[in-house]
Amino acid sequence: QVQLIESGGGLVRPGDSLRLSCSASGIDSAEYAMAWFRQAPGKDRQFVAAVSPNGNIRDIATVLKGRVTVSREYARATMNLQMNNLSPEDTATYYCAATRPLMATTTFVAEGRYEVWGQGTQVTVSS
Repeated sequence: QVQLIESGGGLVRPGDSLRLSCSASGIDSAEYAMAWFRQAPGKDRQFVAAVSPNGNIRDIATVLKGRVTVSREYARATMNLQMNNLSPEDTATYYCAATRPLMATTTFVAEGRYEVWGQGTQVTVSS
């Protein structure tokens, strides 16, 4: 059974940092592109970051560049999202997604390209 499980969400203050993790099981995650999306209440789901199967290509949403980094730990079949200098506008449910592209250097920013999704982890930024 393919499963993605997010962790690391919580309540933080503006300016804090947070590290989210996505653990994959039931797949060889090294063959999958993985991504983070987020959805704030009343808003569409938004692309955050993605990393290619081989880890060499990393895409970060333009509005988040400089504050967000994405990485993979292949030995643990895990993808991490480091977010710094958080603001209330970062409050959302953060979802992990995965898809198996033909090329190891591929990432996608469109959520429709991802076949496997986690249940999400809530991040709330509030003073």
